[in-house]
Amino acid sequence: MAVTDRSVTSRTVAQHIESITHHSVSARTFRRRLQQSGLSTRRLLLRLPLTKNHKRLHRQWCDERRMWVAEWNEVVFTDESRICLQHHDGRIRVWRHRGEWMLNSCVMHGHTGPAPGIMIELLPWLARSPDLSPIEIMCYMVAERLTQITLPAATPDKLWQRVEAAWSAVTQEHIQSLFESMPRGVAAVISNNGGYSSY
Repeated sequence: MAVTDRSVTSRTVAQHIESITHHSVSARTFRRRLQQSGLSTRRLLLRLPLTKNHKRLHRQWCDERRMWVAEWNEVVFTDESRICLQHHDGRIRVWRHRGEWMLNSCVMHGHTGPAPGIMIELLPWLARSPDLSPIEIMCYMVAERLTQITLPAATPDKLWQRVEAAWSAVTQEHIQSLFESMPRGVAAVISNNGGYSSY
């Protein structure tokens, strides 16, 4: 059941097994059995569907920047991210084996809109290319740190303090490594013919 429906909860499967066998099975036991077989629960990967045109544009964009190394240090990456006060914001977990994170059954397809910019020279950026953006990785890391805190923030100010603390906990060395990884990410998209990199 966890292989055919990757987002099924261990509690649901345990109840299903109990309804068929009339033997009680705990969700914890079921999770252990899945982990022993190599499946573990991971957050569902959100990826926007790529059309042939998206892939062509991704490939072209990456080809134009395939030789960039120092140039990435001149780029300022920006983004916005929603952080909720008291709920999980729809994060869905799926059962998968290591390395299966790009399988269609382990990916939630979403949508997005354009974000305007003013008074700065803009680097033309690709639609649907979060795998090429260091700021996306930063936002993910901050969100992950926030999910480790079990008690919800009581006020928006307390939440903001937590966000600032999580953001500040990321070292400059790690941020620099994200910039240094850009040539490898570009190369990965090129080798995947414009599709998402698994980098």
